[in-house]
Amino acid sequence: MAKQQNDGKQDDVVVAMVPFPAQGHLNQLLHLSRLVLSYNIPVHYLGSSTHIHQVRHRVQGWDPDAVPDTSIHFHDLEIPPFHSPPPDPNAKVKFPSHLQQSFEVSIEHLRGSVGELLCSLACNARKVIVIYDSLMKKVIQDVEFIPNAEAYSFKSISAFTCFLFLMDKMGDLIDSPLIDQIPNEIPSLKGCFSDEFSTFMSSVHAINLKYISGSIYNTSRIIEGTYMKLMEQDPEYKKNWALGPFNPVTVATTNSRRHHCFEWLDKKQPNSVILISFGTTTALSDQQINQIAIGLKQSDKNFIWVLRDADKGNIFSNGEVRKPLNKWINKSYKAFAFSMLASPH
Repeated sequence: MAKQQNDGKQDDVVVAMVPFPAQGHLNQLLHLSRLVLSYNIPVHYLGSSTHIHQVRHRVQGWDPDAVPDTSIHFHDLEIPPFHSPPPDPNAKVKFPSHLQQSFEVSIEHLRGSVGELLCSLACNARKVIVIYDSLMKKVIQDVEFIPNAEAYSFKSISAFTCFLFLMDKMGDLIDSPLIDQIPNEIPSLKGCFSDEFSTFMSSVHAINLKYISGSIYNTSRIIEGTYMKLMEQDPEYKKNWALGPFNPVTVATTNSRRHHCFEWLDKKQPNSVILISFGTTTALSDQQINQIAIGLKQSDKNFIWVLRDADKGNIFSNGEVRKPLNKWINKSYKAFAFSMLASPH
């Protein structure tokens, strides 16, 4: 519930964040929460208890626990248990299909509790701003019935990628001199998603939310202004806000959680180290890892390689852990750089 002021008055504005339950989505909206808090606006961060625990456990660059409790509120919402299998490193499509059930269970069961919480916030604030991941449309549909609420769709991908989806839909209908700035020979999006997730996305896009006030991007117009302008030719994308970068751009030197690889990195010349990371949802096969390792070794360049398996739906659940990753971190590669095996947590 939104905090009451000492004089008994209600909050002027509160913000509710509704993230999609995958690390790259959870993390971005948590960082946006930090920015909103810097304007002394209370923030409510909504999600399942498992995913709230995950995003708080992994946050880097600031400590959510150090933020005053009167300003930030984490709401652990209950959902039924879901199957959390390990990733398949040999899958033909690298999309994390093993997370599909966690996506579906979360979305199917969060709508009621999210709706009730938003109604409660609306009773104690003049305005409730709901910032929801664009994949969470189904969960926030009840905003329509809250007269003092406004909803903004958060796009978790780059403006460039959003434009590629739009271009795929509109084709030759896009008419702008800026179109000449689009790179040639852009790879096809075909094969990027599993059939199950493609069906899921289609069901999300089929939901028509007419009361959405606009879209928010974790980007800057200085970097992606061309693609923001191109998208704004479509009436659906008229109201866009580029508010990034969300994550802290300075690193605290006294951070006790600082990884020891930074000591090695601090000794290297600027622009002399390659970072290799495929994120939290990609599981590479042994053959792919071997080919990357050979290429890095032959490059004779300094590098940091974040080598890890993809997340499970519940990163805290027990179960099979892929051990062979350890064999790729050995002395022959450390002669060229520092490689690290990231913990699943």
